[in-house]
Amino acid sequence: MLEIRHLKSLIAIAETGKLAHAAERVFLTQSALSHQIRVLENHYDTPLFQRTAHGIRFTPAGERLLALAREVLEAQEKAERDLIRLKSDQSGELRIVLECHTCFDWLTPVMDAFRRAWPEVELDLVAGFHSDPWHLLHEGKADLVIGSLPEKLRELSAIPLFKFEIMGVLPPEHELRNKPRLMAEDFAGQTLITYPVPEERIDVIRQVLKPAGIEFTRRTSELTIAIMQLVASRRGIAALPNWGIQSYVDHEYVIAKPIGRKGLWSELHALGMPDIMTRPYTQDLARIIRDTCLEKLSEIKLL
Repeated sequence: MLEIRHLKSLIAIAETGKLAHAAERVFLTQSALSHQIRVLENHYDTPLFQRTAHGIRFTPAGERLLALAREVLEAQEKAERDLIRLKSDQSGELRIVLECHTCFDWLTPVMDAFRRAWPEVELDLVAGFHSDPWHLLHEGKADLVIGSLPEKLRELSAIPLFKFEIMGVLPPEHELRNKPRLMAEDFAGQTLITYPVPEERIDVIRQVLKPAGIEFTRRTSELTIAIMQLVASRRGIAALPNWGIQSYVDHEYVIAKPIGRKGLWSELHALGMPDIMTRPYTQDLARIIRDTCLEKLSEIKLL
């Protein structure tokens, strides 16, 4: 009666805390996931969860099945990696370029998990800001780019990761502080603080400000913390991924507002040459990124 898919569902529920988010993670509708849980509860004749105001809490029976799920799935993943290693040599190197500079905030746990899973694969970061990170793949200077999709893949292969919301960032006393969301015209005459990358790679400029013909002043900084300090000291405003600013918002150094009526969303993909992207350890890195970020980052959506 108990199947691998049930175990994956239990872990998804534990890590997300909500049936709707867990269903998205295991590619089910919420009603289908609820039915799956009812089948298990009927089979074992005991409840697995309690629904509280703060989300879902596992019962002792649910905790026991959750422990089993983690043990079994970890063993399954290890066995599958070992089978791949036995079939062919899977040692190698992955040199990664990050187009999204706030990715550094979640990259460390991803790299730690990957190194435990693939100790024979050397994982390295290509340092610096690059105006065209995808060109490094063609030059053989990098193996993988984590970022948005370029207009043309240029013989590259992509693995979709997740989408996230870009928020407008203001000092707490800013004149726009009481607006529920920022529209294109709210940026007129403002100083926009960004990373030092071309304007066509900055979502708020490319998707919001340029189409509306908004005039603004631009200032750049390489570090997220420096951008936050500039915003907090009323030197300008910014537009950054929701996960990169959360701690600053929680400490009330800055405030965050959605951009546009439907919000401003961006996507992350893993891109590389086809031979690299089909390797098992590259595929596994993408899975680790998706799983780790879904657990640790708020309000993202898997692609």
